[in-house]
Amino acid sequence: MNLWMSCVFAFTALSVVIFVVFYHSQLSPYSLYQPLNSSSEKTSVIACDYGLRNQTFSMWGNTLPHPLGRRISCQLYQTQSHYITRPLSEEEAAFPLAYVMVIHKDFNTFERLFRAIYAPQNVYCVHVDKKASETFKDAVQQLLSCFPNAFLASKTEAVVYAGFSRLQADLNCMEDLVASEVPWKYAVNTCGQDFPLKTNREIIHHLKRFKGKNITPGVLPPEHAIVRTKYVFQEHTGKGRFFMRKTNTLKTPPPHQLTIYFGTAYVALTRDFVSFIMNDQRALDLLEWSKDTYSPDEHFWVTLNRIPGVPGAMPNASWTGNLRAIKWNDMEAMHGGCHGHYVHGICIYGNGDLKWLINSQSLFANKFEVNTYPFTVECLELWLRERTLNQSETAIQPSWYF
Repeated sequence: MNLWMSCVFAFTALSVVIFVVFYHSQLSPYSLYQPLNSSSEKTSVIACDYGLRNQTFSMWGNTLPHPLGRRISCQLYQTQSHYITRPLSEEEAAFPLAYVMVIHKDFNTFERLFRAIYAPQNVYCVHVDKKASETFKDAVQQLLSCFPNAFLASKTEAVVYAGFSRLQADLNCMEDLVASEVPWKYAVNTCGQDFPLKTNREIIHHLKRFKGKNITPGVLPPEHAIVRTKYVFQEHTGKGRFFMRKTNTLKTPPPHQLTIYFGTAYVALTRDFVSFIMNDQRALDLLEWSKDTYSPDEHFWVTLNRIPGVPGAMPNASWTGNLRAIKWNDMEAMHGGCHGHYVHGICIYGNGDLKWLINSQSLFANKFEVNTYPFTVECLELWLRERTLNQSETAIQPSWYF
């Protein structure tokens, strides 16, 4: 009997040791998240680790922002939703950024983006599409009311995909930001389905490498893009749809004999350049000329930034910038395919895209849908917060941990 009891005890002790070793081996890459607030959050960290190994293990953790309602104060919302409420270094405090956020739907995805890029020294202008639901508008307004450095654009547009209204939405926010007392160094435009791949400090380091130059990636227009500014386009509404329609009317030549370039709609602009856009006659005339072109935000910024002598100009730049990681459906040979699904030729990232995203050199990625692929966004949140807090020179508050 004694021998039998000894064997049972030895087997039990060995099982416990094996379990503890295995459990800690799974958690060790993410030790920053200790102490975790609940067992579900521990599961979430392990799930993220598995996801990066291209395995399909999806358990939801507790990175959800706390619901903001009448019964919760702004301070409690910020604490329970893990917002970082102090500058994490002197360098970041001395280099504030201005963000333009153009959104129209999916509050949950917007809230995740806002929290991920939020820093108290920065300033945020949010443009909500006129066509958005009142419920969505109210939710955004309520969220921003909790942050003194975030506000709604003073003028709003009914944004049409690839229309002039999309460019005007950015400009409305930039006009507000130029008037801001925050001494921001660069304005960075985003949409509600973006998500950062770099920490605030890493974004600053990237921008500083350009030494006061604007980042507007682009080149002379390829053949397929020439039609965009060769013919007149019109914004149309029909059966609840908003779209661009090409006409047979040729455009007049660009004003001031400007050479039209083709580039990305996502840019990083110095404050002096934004002031130039608002006041220089060449910029104002190009803006007027662009009103009936297709996707003018893909030629407006890059064309003006190629003018010699303009504040922060880069006349000889090309696609340099690494502002956005995007998987286009006609470039799968380069990026290996989309593990979510395509909308307008752009990948909505799924779990299988995580490794590609984390290895990207870009500052942001586009596009995400937290309601469709929640694990993808959650994993990026955990990974980004770990990097952010590891870089902090400020005492870390307990509420900043997920």
